Amino acid sequence: MSTEIKLPSLGEGIESGDVLEILVSVGDVIKKEQSLLEMETDKATVSVPSPSAGKILSIAVKEGQTVPVGTVILTIEAVGAAPTPPAPTAAAPTAPTAPPAPPEAVVEVPAAVAPKAAEASLPPIVPAAVNAPAKAAAPVIVPPAPASPPVAPPATAIDPGTPFGDDVIPAGPAIRRFAREVGVELSEIQGSGDGGRITRDDVLAVVRHANQTARSAPAATAATAATVTPTSNVAVEAPATTKTSASPKSTLPGTVGADDYGPIRVERMSKIRKTIAAQMHKSWSTVPRVVNFDDADVTELEAFRQTSKDDYASRGIKLTTMPFLIKAVATALKHHPSLNAMVDPENEQIIYKDYVNIGIAVDSDRGLVVPTLKNSDKMSIPDIAYALSDLSSRVRNNSFAVSDLRGGTFTISNLGAIGGTYSTPIVNVPEVAILLVGRSRKMPIVMDDDSIKARLMMPLSLAYDHRLVDGASAARFLNDIIAYLEAPSRLLLAI
Repeated sequence: MSTEIKLPSLGEGIESGDVLEILVSVGDVIKKEQSLLEMETDKATVSVPSPSAGKILSIAVKEGQTVPVGTVILTIEAVGAAPTPPAPTAAAPTAPTAPPAPPEAVVEVPAAVAPKAAEASLPPIVPAAVNAPAKAAAPVIVPPAPASPPVAPPATAIDPGTPFGDDVIPAGPAIRRFAREVGVELSEIQGSGDGGRITRDDVLAVVRHANQTARSAPAATAATAATVTPTSNVAVEAPATTKTSASPKSTLPGTVGADDYGPIRVERMSKIRKTIAAQMHKSWSTVPRVVNFDDADVTELEAFRQTSKDDYASRGIKLTTMPFLIKAVATALKHHPSLNAMVDPENEQIIYKDYVNIGIAVDSDRGLVVPTLKNSDKMSIPDIAYALSDLSSRVRNNSFAVSDLRGGTFTISNLGAIGGTYSTPIVNVPEVAILLVGRSRKMPIVMDDDSIKARLMMPLSLAYDHRLVDGASAARFLNDIIAYLEAPSRLLLAI
């Protein structure tokens, strides 16, 4: 009996998704919970598992298609049980043509009707038929007909072998897709992430090793060709195949094409990119944005961080400047409620949030993702450091939930991790402000005693919605953040 598999719920409030990749084919034998599709929602990539085992009869969707929740995506049938009923019907017409051996004919029909997976479980029988041409055909075919072969199909359907090996590999959908794009077998990689999880760096390490092997292979081949006879042409061709498979050009996005001026590559806009575009357009068209620029002297903070990072590292926490900045912003927001609010123009209301959820802009393979640290004002700096590391890792591995992206009240974007100083960030509506942090650099600063010293300065760019936040309110808020960063002791004692 065939069973239709429908697209399940992809998360609260998500009505559809784009088919990013189809992981199975018609005729494949799958097992329960095996990944069928990768679906791309507004911000996350979701793997759709199979609710039951069986053989795929048809696939109703294609890559790139937008599929609503509840739509039939493929049809399967149970393996082993379904093919059995047709056996007596198929045997009926053949029985009169071979009256001397009706038992053998009846036994042979299930073997022919059985799934292809059953044939794979009987390799010793095929050589027997080939290696005994002198004997009559009937005696050769009779050996596989005893009672044991009909029992084999169910066992094979439960344990088909290699098609299911990938299911136990600890890697997120994005890492699996990336590995397939660069031709790396995940089962051969030992993950370096938490719990042995495979990361992007692990896959890249394999690619780099393949590139080094490809570069060294021609030299070794040339040396071999000088001593080996010309009949060894196959050995000379092998390195070229390896080098081609590791070519970086295969990872370039888009489909090759051409316009009136030259070659181009065209790529369909992803669900994530469409969501980002819509959100940015909404912000640009509705928010009258103003940006304040300033610098924070983080010389003392950096000295404190350097003396403390080894203690944190011993507990498995990488201490960067970001946890201090998040704590400073969260604390300052408690004293400046207008920057921790939203404008509701339809109801002519201002909604002030009594909770502080800081969104952290993370640059990922899928685009800019902004997960939130819930109740950041109530967290200690070690707690923030640990939560930030865990959240960033899950975003880059595409193993986060849609709920991780919701509920933000203020956003921080760390441009300094890549490079750059000041910028004019776009407010992440419905929030009313966003703080962009540039790369800290040493600058000559005139001190209170008129001396000039080299100080480590952190550039800050605060963009805000001028419908709600006035310039004076924004300046006071930014001054409080700077004060916390310049006095780490105040930050550690802040409540």
